[in-house]
Amino acid sequence: MSILTLKNVTKRFGAVPVLNGIDLTIEQGTMTCLIGPSGSGKSTLLRCINLLEPLDDGEIWFDHTDISLPGIDARPIRQQIGLVFQSYNLFPHMTAFDNVLLAPKRIYRLPKTELQPEIESLFERFGLADRMQHYPDQLSGGQQQRVAIVRALAMKPRIMLFDEVTSALDPELVSEVLDLLRQLQADGMTMILATHEMAFARDVADTVCVLDEGHLIESGTPETVFTSPVQARTQQFLHSVLTRSL
Repeated sequence: MSILTLKNVTKRFGAVPVLNGIDLTIEQGTMTCLIGPSGSGKSTLLRCINLLEPLDDGEIWFDHTDISLPGIDARPIRQQIGLVFQSYNLFPHMTAFDNVLLAPKRIYRLPKTELQPEIESLFERFGLADRMQHYPDQLSGGQQQRVAIVRALAMKPRIMLFDEVTSALDPELVSEVLDLLRQLQADGMTMILATHEMAFARDVADTVCVLDEGHLIESGTPETVFTSPVQARTQQFLHSVLTRSL
């Protein structure tokens, strides 16, 4: 069952087209990986889905509601569609626990005592129970990114968007974040990832979408996209990135 549908999504910055008529359907409980060269529009697409960027044309339907209508209140939408950036954006003067507590406490207007058990359960579940009272500068990059993901999960979203969440990490820390994403996939979370992690996309994605110069040029199963891509540009891109990874 589809949970998110993009129809002719178009975005320009000034006269520069960044997204050119993107059509995409996301099925509930699936993982979709967006791949393509830097500047292809992956991050902008995620920001449009999260309503951080208004569309110049097209529609975004979330659970049978057009959320791209002008004037729509974005706040309840963002509670249901979480976005995790490549930069952790944790408040440095707050502990990991307080970073996670802040948004649900303000949005749901519940006391800390009522929210604490569930937040502590999230920290424990993702291997961070002993880091709850640490400040961001006391955490590794991988731990900070996992806290940022836990912060998004504390809002109980129905869809999670991830924008190159491993690109700022040292190579040895990448696996712990990818393992967390695998756990979310096993739980049935609907996820859309912009990623340069080709091996991860090939191994775990349900659908791989290739973007180039703002166009969605190819999509399909990982097996189809990685082993028998149709478009010459896809073949060129994959040859380039897979050769560099060897």
